[in-house]
Amino acid sequence: MENAYIKLVSKSNIQNISLDDVKDLFNYYKEITGKTGKQLDWDYNNAAFPYQIKEINHEKNWFYLKSDQQKYNAIVIGVGHEKIEDEIDEIKEQTYIQVTLPESSTPGDKGKANEFCKFLAKKLEGELHLFNERVMYFYKRK
Repeated sequence: MENAYIKLVSKSNIQNISLDDVKDLFNYYKEITGKTGKQLDWDYNNAAFPYQIKEINHEKNWFYLKSDQQKYNAIVIGVGHEKIEDEIDEIKEQTYIQVTLPESSTPGDKGKANEFCKFLAKKLEGELHLFNERVMYFYKRK
């Protein structure tokens, strides 16, 4: 199992996000890639987002993306909170989106998960901790 995280830092454009908000962002992603497909006169929707959003568990704060296409299987998405120390040594709560590749995930799932992580981090101006433990910053830095 591999994990990537989009952390909503103090410079992100929002500080909290719900599971429904994340689901809405995925629906927005499907919508904009669908429009791109129409412009190209190609069914880009299925290539860009080969998943259905399944089984939302509000109690545990996760849902998963399931695909019936051969190159893809599943990606699990969750929302959580962690305690961190800020610049002035105060303890505060930080929200994050966790993207998990279960054991049954394929290399295609990993590629799509990286794509989705970058999309979410850019949209939210967050800090992306990739599967390979590298960090990408999508918020304005000094």
